[in-house]
Amino acid sequence: MSDPPAAIRVLLVDDDPLVCTGLRLILEGAGDIEVVAEVGDGADVADAVARSTPDVVLMDVRMPRVDGITATRALTARESRGPEVIVLTTFDGDATVLEALRAGAAGFLLKHTDPERIVESVRRAAAGEPVLSPSVARSLIDHVAGSGRDQRSDGRQRAWERLALLSEREREVAEAVTAGLSNTEIAERLFMSVGSVKAHVSSALAKLDLTGRIQLALLTHDALDSD
Repeated sequence: MSDPPAAIRVLLVDDDPLVCTGLRLILEGAGDIEVVAEVGDGADVADAVARSTPDVVLMDVRMPRVDGITATRALTARESRGPEVIVLTTFDGDATVLEALRAGAAGFLLKHTDPERIVESVRRAAAGEPVLSPSVARSLIDHVAGSGRDQRSDGRQRAWERLALLSEREREVAEAVTAGLSNTEIAERLFMSVGSVKAHVSSALAKLDLTGRIQLALLTHDALDSD
């Protein structure tokens, strides 16, 4: 009889103890998730990650000393592979969303997101898949649509030049990631194994010097945007 799969290890980063308590109850009630540590400031994230080795970090944005965006950027900039970061906050302005995603966050959720979706988002992030709440996804679309035509054209050209560094198969996988497909869905669409999908994503990220699937999706979207 095989051993059960290991629980997904989560670090909570929020300066509100009530929020941490609520998240702990939600996540540990799922059965396959374990909250391994809690800290109240971005300044304490690096040490907490080193001590507790989480798979996923749920990161608040506004904290007393070091904000969540700065802490996320520091985590994703490390040479060694670190945990996936989901920014979980009450603020969903365009600038905050884009800052978080370009800092390397695996996703962005609002604190009023349904508990079931928070649990599923942690599972998806642990599996290396991007996470966005519907309202945040809408915010990103509106941001792109509201950009000036000349700005979009210049950005599209630069993005396309970078995307040209990928092989044809890597570009196909990148386009599927941009469509919001999971690894399993990409594998089914492109007639390949899930392991091959993960390998192509990792290769694309390395070639483009990106830290996560959402950054890959943003770049691919910019390259393929047809106004």
